[in-house]
Amino acid sequence: MARTVTTNRKIINTAAAWAVGLLIFFPILWTILTSFKTEAVAVADPPVFLAFDWTLDNYRTVLERSNYARFLMNSIIIAGGATLLGLLIAIPAAWSMAFVPSRKTKDILLWMLSTKMLPAVGVLYPIYLIFIRLGLLDTRTGLIIVLMLMNLPIIVWMLYTYFKEIPGEILEAARMDGASLKDEILYVLTPMAIPGIASTMLLNFILAWNEAFWTLNLTAAKAAPLTAFIASYSSPEGLFFAKLSAASTMAIAPILILGWFSQKQLVSGLTFGAVK
Repeated sequence: MARTVTTNRKIINTAAAWAVGLLIFFPILWTILTSFKTEAVAVADPPVFLAFDWTLDNYRTVLERSNYARFLMNSIIIAGGATLLGLLIAIPAAWSMAFVPSRKTKDILLWMLSTKMLPAVGVLYPIYLIFIRLGLLDTRTGLIIVLMLMNLPIIVWMLYTYFKEIPGEILEAARMDGASLKDEILYVLTPMAIPGIASTMLLNFILAWNEAFWTLNLTAAKAAPLTAFIASYSSPEGLFFAKLSAASTMAIAPILILGWFSQKQLVSGLTFGAVK
């Protein structure tokens, strides 16, 4: 009886997990399917799921109209730069909070996290003026700085959580053996926290890649990433859903492929320290 109940529970849990997974994936699937439709079929009522003549015309139009490679390179440089710069700042900060805490450490962490609750539009105007003064408007450097600062609280919080799981005695032993502060962080702490650092890097790369608000407001042409590439298919004449879906598919494909091949490392890092 107990085995039957356990089996039924596993079946229910598995079915629920598949249902939630399919529900989350359906918008992506629908976008991909729409990218192979004509504009007339894309807006058909009732919607056409699979019974349509597949076409690559939308992709040809997108590639002819836009320099996809330039947008892709901007996204890679901006997301990668923001992630690496964030790690360079966050690793020492998380180390100090995890291994040299003060009475205000938790308050500082909560304050950092609370900045994520601030609506981005609330600080757009001052940042826009600062960027104009510093010549950072429509530059990769400007976007790297903004996206790094935007995701820095998350990076510090995640690394702090991972570092707290590492015994402090190991770092003390390294110091007793003559390791400097730089050696302690680079050659002792970092290798031990590689799963957590890798998952933090992947997650923040994805967040920076998908960021649309700042990229649309602080870029025009030179530094525009793939989010701006997608937005360019919204025009005063209306939305061309099939071409918009083709552009969206081309924009999300690299990050989907990266997520697929790195899912094992991402899950391993996110569960780092969960079981002692």
